[in-house]
Amino acid sequence: MRIALAQINPTIADLSGNLAKIRDYCMQAADAGAAVVIFSELAAIGYLPLDLLERRHLIEEQWRLLNELAADLPIPAVIGCVEPLSEGISPQVANAVAFIRGGNIERVYHKQLLPNYDVFDERRYFRPGPSDPCVVEIDGVKLGLTICEDIWTKEFSGWQYDVDPLADLRGQCDALVAVSASPYSAIKPEKRVQLVTKVAESFQAPVIYVNQIAGQDELLFDGGSCVIGPKGEWYAQAKRWQEDLCFADITQPIAQPAAIDPLEDLYQGLVLGIKDYCRKCHQSSVVLGLSGGIDSAIVAALAADALGTDKVHGLLMPGPYSSQHSIDDAKALADNLGISSDICPISESFDAVSHTLRDAFHGTVPNVAEENMQARLRGTLVMAYANKYNAMALTTGNKSEVAVGYCTIYGDMNGGLAPIADVYKTTVWDLSRHINKQGERIPLNSIEKPPSAELRPDQVDTDSLPPYEQLDEMLYAYVELQESVEQIIKRGFDEETVRRICRLVEINEYKRRQAAPVLRVTDKAFGIGRRIPIARFF
Repeated sequence: MRIALAQINPTIADLSGNLAKIRDYCMQAADAGAAVVIFSELAAIGYLPLDLLERRHLIEEQWRLLNELAADLPIPAVIGCVEPLSEGISPQVANAVAFIRGGNIERVYHKQLLPNYDVFDERRYFRPGPSDPCVVEIDGVKLGLTICEDIWTKEFSGWQYDVDPLADLRGQCDALVAVSASPYSAIKPEKRVQLVTKVAESFQAPVIYVNQIAGQDELLFDGGSCVIGPKGEWYAQAKRWQEDLCFADITQPIAQPAAIDPLEDLYQGLVLGIKDYCRKCHQSSVVLGLSGGIDSAIVAALAADALGTDKVHGLLMPGPYSSQHSIDDAKALADNLGISSDICPISESFDAVSHTLRDAFHGTVPNVAEENMQARLRGTLVMAYANKYNAMALTTGNKSEVAVGYCTIYGDMNGGLAPIADVYKTTVWDLSRHINKQGERIPLNSIEKPPSAELRPDQVDTDSLPPYEQLDEMLYAYVELQESVEQIIKRGFDEETVRRICRLVEINEYKRRQAAPVLRVTDKAFGIGRRIPIARFF
């Protein structure tokens, strides 16, 4: 039997657009001789609609349109959707897959395991399905239907559930279907392959795994749909970070796919994240400050690749302590990328604000107040350009800086999206060299020079922070592994430095709460998967 895996990029609540895409993929699959086409989790409405799921009219409209679509489909289809449930116990919706055949929704399966950890909050929205197996037969082949978390065992998710959706399916079907909307993080692609392989082995049947691709607010979905057999053999592999319609015949194995290049994968994910965020927010152009440093350089390069060079504008905003090489590096970057730019000096504005505050600041010495004034003046200019030209501002801070608050609220944190705020500084350097593999797009000097905010004479980042190689290891242990201060000290770091860095992470929660959405690429980003109170005992 020829099976089609439809890996699409849905838009939240775009019912007509999503269902039109589903119809088109079904037509293509039928033309290619497929016996069934399988779509990802919540493909009809997009994953995850969050509190839009509480709008009953939206859910009922989606269900009505899905029933209308059923009459137009030329072949059987498995489509992720939301089913409205009858009055009674809340929630009154189910995370479902509809099996469509012969112009009708023939069967519906409800997701049993609802994740409620990390970025997931499905118990808030969905009623768990009953422990009833759902098996459909097509051309003599029996397919067992499951949804995402249903196949994530304790070994891979870390969570123990009271029910096992796979238990009653074992021995009842020839292949297992797992429709999914599994967010990306750096370790997730390999982990998913291990999971699907393990399930296929224990189930003694091929697993047909269909994942969506998308940038959705903070979350990135990388696709990688596949079919893997019980002996680890591969029958299909969809593209990563792209919509794809691929086919599998579970009697004809294919060559095992090549290993994933982690830097290229990260680059593709960030590009898609920027592109989808702008497209789905109906935003066609962006603006950002170009400092001559590596962070703004890499954000500009990612934005140019995501949107096109004509949709990216840079503002060079030299201040009283800006070096000429920084201005030159920013100019070179704009030229290399082919993006437009303007030079908007802030020295006169800084002098004017300083003069206005002369009495209030009388008798004090320059400190962080004067430094932040410069950053906020730059933030004002970026936002003014965004307002004038209907562009969206991008922030350029990396995860290392955002973690310790080495950024200025209402200044360089101004913007609608923070593309690299989940990318550590050391990874920013690695990624910039990867981007330059095909030729120098990011000026070499921006990569190699000591990083500096240039807000006071001869300033470098190591005046305030340990070297980034050390800082990033501490932050990874504290933020992602959630180790204690004492555990991190035992790694061999200076005790005073560890305590200072961990305290900076804690006291800057208020900044991160007000920051732009962060594209999530690690297992613990500063976003919806990390919920820390602001007011608390440290």
